[in-house]
Amino acid sequence: GQNGPHKLEKSHYSKFRHVFGKAATKENCFDGVPITRSVQDNSFCAINPRFLAVITECAGGGAFLVLSVHHTGKVDPQQPRVSGHRGNVLDIKWNPFNDCCIASCSEDATVKVWEIPPHGVYKNITVPWKELQGHSRRVGLIEWHPTANNILFSTAYDYQIMIWNLDCPEPVIKNPVRTISHHPDVVLSMSFNTDGSLLATACKDRKVRLMESRSGTLLRESSCKTHRASKVLILGNTKMLLTSGTSRYNDRQIALWDQDDLSAPLLEDNLDGSSGVIFPFYDPDTHMLYLAGKGDGNIRYYEISTEKPYIHFLTEYRSQLPQKGLGVMPKRGLDVSSCEIFRFYKLVTIKSLIEPLSMIVPRRSESYQEDLYPMTAGNRPALTAEEWLGGMDKGPLLMSLKPGSQIAESFSDMKAVGNSLENSLDTRRSQGRPCMLQLAYIQDQLEAKESKEDSSHTVDDRIQTPVTNGEDATLCSPPRTENELRLKFHKQQEEIRRLRELLNQRDVRIKQLELEIKNIKNSQSQSSL
Repeated sequence: GQNGPHKLEKSHYSKFRHVFGKAATKENCFDGVPITRSVQDNSFCAINPRFLAVITECAGGGAFLVLSVHHTGKVDPQQPRVSGHRGNVLDIKWNPFNDCCIASCSEDATVKVWEIPPHGVYKNITVPWKELQGHSRRVGLIEWHPTANNILFSTAYDYQIMIWNLDCPEPVIKNPVRTISHHPDVVLSMSFNTDGSLLATACKDRKVRLMESRSGTLLRESSCKTHRASKVLILGNTKMLLTSGTSRYNDRQIALWDQDDLSAPLLEDNLDGSSGVIFPFYDPDTHMLYLAGKGDGNIRYYEISTEKPYIHFLTEYRSQLPQKGLGVMPKRGLDVSSCEIFRFYKLVTIKSLIEPLSMIVPRRSESYQEDLYPMTAGNRPALTAEEWLGGMDKGPLLMSLKPGSQIAESFSDMKAVGNSLENSLDTRRSQGRPCMLQLAYIQDQLEAKESKEDSSHTVDDRIQTPVTNGEDATLCSPPRTENELRLKFHKQQEEIRRLRELLNQRDVRIKQLELEIKNIKNSQSQSSL
């Protein structure tokens, strides 16, 4: 196809012009995964720093697998699943504020929300935490609100978008808090702006719509004849939208739009004549846009700027393995020590393989690269569901990715130690270092961890009283109304639940590490025989 002039506009000044893609080695892939054969244009997998979830092919009903992110290699064919749906699962998404909570939607017209045990799925899970029954046809897409806790959006083949509030005692919710009915056909894609006050959609009628997410009020819709959109992304705070779709001649095409004027795109760019949908991904921290074609092995990437020509082509990652879908690791799960700025998990159906793919900025220095990692959306909600429904909008609570910086809240602090521990163990294992090193390392970590736990009490008291839910006790005014009291009570209950879970996690982690030490000692005594 013809290339827009900006295609040649390489950004010569950009620190991202040498970004390269690095596929994981075989032993760091997930192998033997029976990936779903569904023909939806969805990602079919969801990732967070703790778990990878993937929709699987199964007879009768619908199921997905949840694996530990570090549990790479061959997947046990008997691996237990999350299998409560009566029809194929079409989409899964992790709760951005709870790494053990995942939503799924299905051909059975329901959405279900699941609690995953912190240490993974050891037996089939069939009973969800919540079941949402409102749609009359199969549910194709779900999205969590990016800043409010426990608010979930779903859309189905009944052409409705429904907003659900999960902050309620009932296990079965029959009524969404709102139903948005602007679409005359199936919604193919949904995207929020940074604070979640706006929602953009792409619909099978080929129009792009922008609406207020809470009220559903339609603000603008496109009526462009030259571009048929199938995926839409609001590009962070740039006031621009990006759509991917096809031109009137059926070339694959992207279009860039001014958020305040959808009458015609700012630019259209034809990519090629292939047929698979283009999955777009945007990283607001680096202003980078990644385009991955379904059925291709390639990923093109660009830099976005708010001045013309808006899009600067950087380069293309090439591979022989075609992707059916791609998951993305949240920023807080990246390896900052290797200057990793984005990580895909690529579903390669023909090989039953999930391949992690890291996007890396080549840097010589070993130290933390401040300029690559601005403060980024963390894992704490900025608002409660009630506050959001009551009319408040808030941007995400930000966190630093700098190793050792006070990670959002005391409880995720230990999780981070666990993760970095697992990461360093993994790299040591994959590099085949001598066992002695591993052993010494694990023992160091255990001791450090225990001394950290001893000192953590004093540190935590200085930083914040954990039980006051992250507010300083002295600043925390006593509740004035019964409602406030109830809210405070629920918050504290939640905090206690989290702290209990954290304690359990620590116990299990220590047991795991003790086992690892035992295994290594055994293998050493074996090898010395």
